Amino acid sequence: MSRSYCIYCQYPQSACVCHAIKQVSSNTEVVVMQHPSEVGHAKNTVRLLKLVMPQMKIYVGEAATDFIELQHYLAAQTKPIYVVYPNEHSQTVAEAGASEAAIIILVDGTWRKAYRMLQLNPWLLNYPSLHLECEDESQYVIRKAKRSDSLSTLEAAAYTLVALNPAADIAPIFAVFNAMVQHKLTAMPALVRERYNGDKLKG
Repeated sequence: MSRSYCIYCQYPQSACVCHAIKQVSSNTEVVVMQHPSEVGHAKNTVRLLKLVMPQMKIYVGEAATDFIELQHYLAAQTKPIYVVYPNEHSQTVAEAGASEAAIIILVDGTWRKAYRMLQLNPWLLNYPSLHLECEDESQYVIRKAKRSDSLSTLEAAAYTLVALNPAADIAPIFAVFNAMVQHKLTAMPALVRERYNGDKLKG
């Protein structure tokens, strides 16, 4: 028997997150370059981010030819543009002198896939890179990462927004995020759930 899905959030009715959705407005424009394998991933966080930031833009692909439309769009913009990805040349928001009136590009995929996307899209080198000074560990306890400093794309977006504007209200972003994580944890068998640290969820 097929499961019924919420027509708005597109999650199963039993895991609907609509009660936690509160839209966020920001002077920072969020653009996500999403690896195709993430589109249908049940634990992907970009779909959650889109629910609270419907104005954000998502481009799916891997190679440069997949992002021609994005390249043309960015070329027509007058705001500063930054790629949120740590590398040897990346700077903190403070070091870059970045303000909230900017466009931030996030690459959505595993570390390996995100790195490959960057290699396949050298045009991104035209834009300065930012890395986060974040003392908080990832709250995404249901999706394991090989790196201890890994953040979900939703978390990276939220922390970048508040770095650009300390007064930014990112609570709604984490509210819908935590609602989804809690649904996933609740649906797990008790023995499996014990492997995860549900207490790390943000309030």
